[in-house]
Amino acid sequence: MFFERPESTDVSVLVHVNLRNDGRESCEHEFDELARSAGAVKVADVRSGNSTISPSFLIGKGKLEEIHAAVKNHGADLVLFSRELTPAQERNLEKFLGCRVLDRTGLILDIFAQRARSHEGKLQVELAQLQHLISRLKRGWSHLDRQKGGIGLRGAGEKQLELDQRMIRARIKSINKNLTKVRRQREQGRRSRSRSELPTISLVGYTNAGKSTLFNRLTLESSYVADKLFATLDSTLRKFEVNNFGKVVLADTVGFIRHLPHTLVDAFRATLEEVASANLLIHVVDYADDAKFDRIVDVNEVLAEIGAESIPQLVVFNKIDKLDKFSPKLSYGENGLPEKVWISAHENLGIEFLHKAIAENLGGSLVSKTVRIAASMARLRSELYSKGYVESEQVDETGGSLLRLCLPRNELDRLIRIGAKIVAKPALEATQDKRWTTGAETRIA
Repeated sequence: MFFERPESTDVSVLVHVNLRNDGRESCEHEFDELARSAGAVKVADVRSGNSTISPSFLIGKGKLEEIHAAVKNHGADLVLFSRELTPAQERNLEKFLGCRVLDRTGLILDIFAQRARSHEGKLQVELAQLQHLISRLKRGWSHLDRQKGGIGLRGAGEKQLELDQRMIRARIKSINKNLTKVRRQREQGRRSRSRSELPTISLVGYTNAGKSTLFNRLTLESSYVADKLFATLDSTLRKFEVNNFGKVVLADTVGFIRHLPHTLVDAFRATLEEVASANLLIHVVDYADDAKFDRIVDVNEVLAEIGAESIPQLVVFNKIDKLDKFSPKLSYGENGLPEKVWISAHENLGIEFLHKAIAENLGGSLVSKTVRIAASMARLRSELYSKGYVESEQVDETGGSLLRLCLPRNELDRLIRIGAKIVAKPALEATQDKRWTTGAETRIA
């Protein structure tokens, strides 16, 4: 008879498994944070550093006895493993320990299930859960509908397990069909943004790096923010105004994590396509994290997996307020474009540097020029004001506008193509009715 699972509680023993020479060390702090984010109450830690994998239990007999003793001493109902377990290992561990066992992938799936709010997010999480569950059904069943001989003793012809597997496959097929519709809707939205010539920026980064806080700061939204891994899960898109550039679409996406389970990458393919189709990636990094450079490598690995490694990337070091005597700054790369920005989204520090970096990455380096546009080009004048390019304005004797602009170089080239003229110095006659405009204020000279 297979082990019948008890009701889930939060009292947990955490098992940190490091297999030597496999290049995948367990990050204890990250695993502790995953457990805390899922709501687990840690009562004991067990560390294993085997050089080989046990096919039956993953770990050796000595560590198995140590875990069993910790479970009994602390009355734990759940054992969390920092490594992935095979279905057979999970079943064997549950039988030996007498409690529920969950591996790292199952723990992440549980967190995602708690966080999903939108219809799309719930579908994606359910798909990942079912794909993870389908090979693990045997462990939970003790009432198989066995085939028997004799009149009146024959079963339905299938075991209960086979019926459940068929139901799960049917549900997976249904979810994939619904997610295909979601993908088409997202593609339609991207085409609409492309026709409106609105560039898209995607916030990417390790989970809990401060992406949602930065999203709220830039868009003046109030998305959920918490000091937890995967605090926000559902993708959100909003327009916001970039100084000296104009409107863009900002996408807040799910946070990444090292060795992100493939079931999640596949399930969240529709959401992650927003990243792969962006014009610019803002890679948010927790600058106060001692492992920040390893986190950058982990995120870039996921970006390569979804085909987004070639998209221009701006690295934003966030949370500088947690460090003593560190001020916002902006640095440039070898291509002459902004490459890194140091900010604090929570304390609103360095946001002006971020605006400048976004504008230059999307439109090239900023230039300051005075241009003349004819009175008949009122719509163009209004557009320049709406994008925040205009620093000052003069009106000449013919009614034309001399505009002092700070804008991306490619935008200046576009203005010249459609009829704007660059003026070296606005030499206007000093007349009684000459008008000078600065911002929203207009006065008579």
